[in-house]
Amino acid sequence: MHSLLVLAAGMGSRYGGLKQIDPVGPSGETMLDYSVFDALRAGFGRVVFVIRRDFEAVFRERVASKYVGRIEVDFVFQSLDALPPGITAPAGREKPWGTGHATWCAREKVGEPFAVINADDFYGADSFRQLGNFLSRANATEAAMVGFRLGNTLSEAGAVSRGICRADSGGRLLSVTERTGIVPADTQPGGSLSPQTIVSMNCWGFTPAIFPQLDREFAAFLRDALPAAPTKAEFYLPAAVSNLIARGELQVQVLPTESQWFGVTYREDKPTVVASIQALVAAGAYPERLWA
Repeated sequence: MHSLLVLAAGMGSRYGGLKQIDPVGPSGETMLDYSVFDALRAGFGRVVFVIRRDFEAVFRERVASKYVGRIEVDFVFQSLDALPPGITAPAGREKPWGTGHATWCAREKVGEPFAVINADDFYGADSFRQLGNFLSRANATEAAMVGFRLGNTLSEAGAVSRGICRADSGGRLLSVTERTGIVPADTQPGGSLSPQTIVSMNCWGFTPAIFPQLDREFAAFLRDALPAAPTKAEFYLPAAVSNLIARGELQVQVLPTESQWFGVTYREDKPTVVASIQALVAAGAYPERLWA
């Protein structure tokens, strides 16, 4: 059985509000609903939500309750004090620890191959089909990343940050480099980036062997990176994976997809997302009501 680990502890600072539960589908579905639906169709049997305790009640009521009886549901809590023994959060620290930490927090709840996604992103059915197939045959030294075309991930409402990927001729990931301030003009003729550039949208496949590796990476982050920026430094999953690749401790297969990624980075993005999902429903990719 594969599990879906959903990183849902973050609040959308630029967008405003708990966008994980913002409706975008024709019957009030959230983007998370579509991810869970696609994961079910791809053979995933369990979903584990990484959330914060302060919105546990509303998340259980408005999100997780609709999956009861359809897929096994569990929860992990991400907090500033979720740290290795003997470590305490720096004074004045309010910022979350990042996606690497959120994944690390699930180490005692996930003992099977699993995918990692953001709660507020739409990845498309092909992403979950590819991850499901990969996880069925992956060994302990392997992982996977669904790679999106940069041109399919941009926002007309403003600049975005993307993990620019470099892979070898066999499709093995070599590195992920964060680039900020990307706008659609950057991918036009004469721009600095190609719309075909593969980017990471935090859609991964791992075996449980990743957890001891993340444990070591998180310890190194706390020792080396945190002292330089105690209230702001974050432990990002792509950076941890890049470090493991560089040391030859992990092989990551890029699973390229032509799927259109949808996300609500800015409030102005929502009408486009709603229209795009409605088009998929009209084309028969999804039912009018997911959880009828």
